[in-house]
Amino acid sequence: MSEVSLLGNMGDVLLAVLGGAIRVGTPFLFVSLGECLTEKSGRINLGLEGVLVLSAMAAFGGAYLSGSVWVGVWLGAVAGGLLAMLHGLLCSLPRVNDIATGIALMLLGAGLAFYLGKPLIQPQAPQIPSLELGAWSDSPQIQAALRINALFPIGVVLALVMAWAFANTRWGLIVRMAGDSSDAARALGYSVNAVRVWATTLGGFIAGLGGASLSLYYPGSWNEGLSSGQGLIAVALVIFARWRPVACLWAALLFGGAGALGPALQSVGVGWGYHLFNAMPYALTLLILIWTCSPKRSLQGAPMELGVTR
Repeated sequence: MSEVSLLGNMGDVLLAVLGGAIRVGTPFLFVSLGECLTEKSGRINLGLEGVLVLSAMAAFGGAYLSGSVWVGVWLGAVAGGLLAMLHGLLCSLPRVNDIATGIALMLLGAGLAFYLGKPLIQPQAPQIPSLELGAWSDSPQIQAALRINALFPIGVVLALVMAWAFANTRWGLIVRMAGDSSDAARALGYSVNAVRVWATTLGGFIAGLGGASLSLYYPGSWNEGLSSGQGLIAVALVIFARWRPVACLWAALLFGGAGALGPALQSVGVGWGYHLFNAMPYALTLLILIWTCSPKRSLQGAPMELGVTR
């Protein structure tokens, strides 16, 4: 009986990790896709943490004040896009460093969110609905694991569309050209700055959907420590995915599963090491950074204009 019980507990843990991978990984997915688009154009946005926090606050406030969760989601995406556009415009100026500007805007976004979001800490806003993909089963564990954030399928489709667009469309070619050879893009008559500003803005808009998912689905509230560094982790996640949108999907699920491991073990009575397991996403980030420092594997597939492959 003990072996049967152990197998049952392992099955419950795996189901909980599966459900948690999607639940926790959804914000990672949108933020990494947004950064993937930004970096494909040859610009890096380290202000993603500020974008994530500001969009989470705007989404929660919009949903609370309007009574409509989808108004909140839209406002979160717009807020992320506007802050990212400011980053893109500033970085288009002469002698402006992408890294320094990103850090400054990370602080600006977080500061604005904390200041404007003070009245939103206690109220409750409408939540993003779940897709009950496990309704066919009588098992509560399967039903919980397959209770999917309604934004997650949008992220999956977006990853597939981005991968296709980069490989098969003129728009994708122009973005990749701006990221790989600004001289070639200019020779063909394209404004590299304009391409990068638009790519950065759209990347921020996509990342803003991740912020909306944080405040309107999981954990589904607004507070000042909501993002826990997920915006910065997403930058490492894009490197891990080798700047490929579909790989960003799998990487987001990996990070989501790592983040869900602690609560999954706690749900079956394993209390030891809970905080250690909660640190798994940060440990993974450190391992990725160490791994990508290898001269043989370092930054394969990186856009040349990022300056990291030279």
